[in-house]
Amino acid sequence: MKRLCIASLFLTLPALAAAAKGLAYVQSDALPAPEANQAAATDDRYVYAIDNTKIAKYDRATRARVGTSTGEAHHLNSGFVWDGKVYAAHSNYPKKPERSEIKVLDSQSMALSTFKDFGDYRGSLTWAVRRADGHWWCTFAHYGADNAKTVLVELDGAWKELGAWTYPSEVVQELRQMSISGGLWQGDTLLATGHDRRVIYRLRVPKQGTVLELIDKVPSPFPGQGIAADERTGGLVGIDRAKRQVLFAALREI
Repeated sequence: MKRLCIASLFLTLPALAAAAKGLAYVQSDALPAPEANQAAATDDRYVYAIDNTKIAKYDRATRARVGTSTGEAHHLNSGFVWDGKVYAAHSNYPKKPERSEIKVLDSQSMALSTFKDFGDYRGSLTWAVRRADGHWWCTFAHYGADNAKTVLVELDGAWKELGAWTYPSEVVQELRQMSISGGLWQGDTLLATGHDRRVIYRLRVPKQGTVLELIDKVPSPFPGQGIAADERTGGLVGIDRAKRQVLFAALREI
């Protein structure tokens, strides 16, 4: 956990200066993975490629697949590594009524199980992360004509809702009929991705009101989908769905 916090701090300062200094996230490496369909996550030794129904584990040194998850899943989304385990947003999308869960992957046994069952709550969960204060931040997506209802929710350690914010209209318009697919915190700045645009939206929670504030948009090699912090490099990890690759990216001056 300590290493994850250090990585987040390392990312904060350059990310905050991205717009002013003309920076962009630039691809630094790629790992072929047939499961790179929804998202990716990493720890110091392994890369996790996330598909709809399974998570594959790759050795960072050899680049070989060393395991595949067991356990039921329908529509996995973004992944988040915490305390040696992978936590993945999960929903029954596109079924109705919408039901959402956080799944947890034991990275040793590769068993995938339910960590938190939200039931029919606010939409389809697309990403979830835990911050150092024990609070969980989750985005529940809506699609089509209703995608402006997509909402970021803060919940405490007992899963009590503490606040909820929708995404700004400029972001929603660029999503077209889709929604927010990935997100993570860097300090007090939220990085979020859509479904298919090579851009990362940098946002913040407003001091007043219930609409997130858009700081800027940073170019990215990831064509949307889920992203995560890479604790080893201090950069980001995501996917290129069309190429079935896990991509690694770092901030660079352009």
